[in-house]
Formats: sequence, C-alpha cells, structure tokens
Amino acid sequence: MILATDVYYFNNQAKAVGVTFESYDNNTISSISSAIIDNVEDYEPGSFYKRELPCIIELFLKIDLSQINAIIIDGYVFLDDNRKEGLGAYLYHYLQKKVPIIGVAKTSFHDNKKNVVEVFRGKSKKPLFVTSIGIDLDLASSNIKSMYGENRFPDLLKLLDQETKNITKSLN
Repeated sequence: MILATDVYYFNNQAKAVGVTFESYDNNTISSISSAIIDNVEDYEPGSFYKRELPCIIELFLKIDLSQINAIIIDGYVFLDDNRKEGLGAYLYHYLQKKVPIIGVAKTSFHDNKKNVVEVFRGKSKKPLFVTSIGIDLDLASSNIKSMYGENRFPDLLKLLDQETKNITKSLN
C-alpha cells in the first residue's frame, strides 16, 4: 500500500490528509484519512519540517503504517546538493528508516540538482521535482511518472490536494 500525504494551513490550524492506494499506475483509492491539528508552528524558512512533520505524525494515528510500503509527501527529502535534510528525511528518520519516502514538489529548490530528478508528465513543459530516501531516486521518479493521469500532477495527488483544502468536509 502507498500513502500520499498533504497538509493545508488555515488560521492557527492545519488539516492533514492521507490517501492510500495499491499501485502507482492505478487510480483506485483504498482509504482517505484526515486530522485537524490546532496550534500549528509558524513557518520557518529552511525548516519547513518543524511545521509539517507534527501534522503528518498526528495523521499517522489514523493509519495502519504496518501496511504502508512507501509514503509520498508534498515537498522535498533533501534541500540542496549537500543533502541538507528536508521534511522527507526527517519523516524517514521518525519512521526509523522502515518506510521509503518520495518527495514531490512543484517548484525547484535553490542549489538542489544532484538529489532531484525532474519528472515531465503529460504535455506539460513544467516538471515535478522528485527526491527520495529509502528507495532509489530513479525508481522513485519512475513511479511518480507512471502515476495515473494525463496531466503534470497525477490524478491522486490532485485529489489529495483538493481534499486537504476542503476544510468544511466532515472528518473521519
């Protein structure tokens, strides 16, 4: 099972959502879980993980992680060519290096060319920026490229983004 996560911030709160699915090339969702987190840390440039990681950890309380083979995050594993750790690396360590992490970002990060694969999907001229830990970077980028959907952003990740931003929907 693969888990994709995203977090949306509003007021002093966050909504973390996780979508599970069986394979990268399938568009069938196994489950959607969500959590509302109060008193979220302020954003700190270069230390985004301090804000996002606690939200994802709160979401994990609603997910059986023993069934998860990989986690996709909205963000980076490494922030630069010197492997400065980003959210994905911190999450990997939190999970005691047991679950591979794939970071998918929409924008490039300064000084980060060695640890990133640009993935072009569909007819888009703009890439997604894929990083990984616990899984070969080429395999991780191939997995993201193979995800269902014809556009730059895979359909399941687009659905996840929409679900995260829907703060009025009842939570499970």
